Amino acid sequence: MNNDKIHVLTHPLIQHKISLMRDKNAGAKEFRELTSEVALLMTYEATRDLPLKKVQIETPVALAETNVITGRKVALIPILRAGLGMVDGAVSLIPAAKIGHIGICRSSDRDNHINANVDEYYCKLPFDIKERDVIVMDLMLASGNCASAAISKVKETGAMSIKFISVISCPEGINNLRDNHPDVEIYTGALDKGLNDDMYIIPGFGDGGDRIFGTK
Repeated sequence: MNNDKIHVLTHPLIQHKISLMRDKNAGAKEFRELTSEVALLMTYEATRDLPLKKVQIETPVALAETNVITGRKVALIPILRAGLGMVDGAVSLIPAAKIGHIGICRSSDRDNHINANVDEYYCKLPFDIKERDVIVMDLMLASGNCASAAISKVKETGAMSIKFISVISCPEGINNLRDNHPDVEIYTGALDKGLNDDMYIIPGFGDGGDRIFGTK
C-alpha cells in the first residue's frame, strides 16, 4: 500500500518468526514466545524516530560525547486479550514504559463486518498518557473495528502521538484504521490477503488469543 504512515516490516528475523507462528502445529508455549520476540523486534522498528540529545559521559578512559533519548516517555496499550502477548517483548526493550489496557470486542455475531459496532468492557490508561508517545498493540489487525475504537479511546485522553503495531494485518483492517485515524502510523509484520466469512485473516494464524493462552 502506498502510504508513508503504513510500514510493513521486512526484517528477516520478523519474517522468519511470523512464519513459525503460522504453523498450526506450534503449541501455546512456542506461540507465546514467538509473539513476545516479534513484538520486541517490531517495537525496535517503531521507535526509530525517538528524539536524541547529546550528553557527556565519563568512561573509564575519557570523556565521551554521546546520545541519550530525550523528550516524552512511552506508553504501551495492548488491546485485550491477544495484545497482552506482545507486552513482555516490548517492555524488555523499553522497561520504563507505562502500560494501559483496553478491552474491546465485537458487539454481536450479526456485526461481523467492517465498521461494525464494538463493546468496550475495560479501560485503564496511565494518568499522564497525553504526555507520552503511545503505542497501541494488538496481535492482528483484521476488520480494524477494535483497533479503531481503542485509538479513539486513547485520543479522548488528549494523547497526540499514537502508533499502532500488529503482527499480521489485512487490507480491510488497514483501510478501516487509515480512514478513521489517518494520523496514526501503522506497523505490521505481514500484510495478508484478506478476511474470510468468519472475519479471520487469510492465511493468518487463526485466533491469536486462543493460540497464546491455549484456549478454544
